[in-house]
Amino acid sequence: QVQLVESGGGLAQPGGSLRLSCAASGFTISSYAMSWARQAPGKGLEWVSGIYSDGSDAVYARSVKGRFTISRDNDKKTLYLQMNSLKPEDTAVYYCNAPNSQVPWGQGTQVTVSS
Repeated sequence: QVQLVESGGGLAQPGGSLRLSCAASGFTISSYAMSWARQAPGKGLEWVSGIYSDGSDAVYARSVKGRFTISRDNDKKTLYLQMNSLKPEDTAVYYCNAPNSQVPWGQGTQVTVSS
C-alpha cells in the first residue's frame, strides 16, 4: 500500500520539545519533496515546513522558523520534524505529505502543548 503514517505526538510543556516521524511505504520518497502541515482545533490547515527531495534545503512557516527543524532519511523512508521551544499555539494535529505525489495523507499525530 502507498501510505504515510505520522507518529511521535503527545503532550509537552511550553518550552519543551517533541520529535515527529512520518513513515512512508509503497513509493520512493527520494523522488519527492516532503512537507508537514498542521490543523489546530477549529482552524484551517496550515503549512508548517517543506524539504527538498534530497534533503539539501528546507523552508519554514514564519510561525515556526527558528524553533522547528525538518529532516529526512530517504534510506529509512522517514520524514522528521524536530519541534523545540514549543508554544501552546503549536497545539494541532500534524500531518506529513508529498505535495507532488498522489499519496494520501495519514491520520496525523496529535501535539498538545499545555502547562
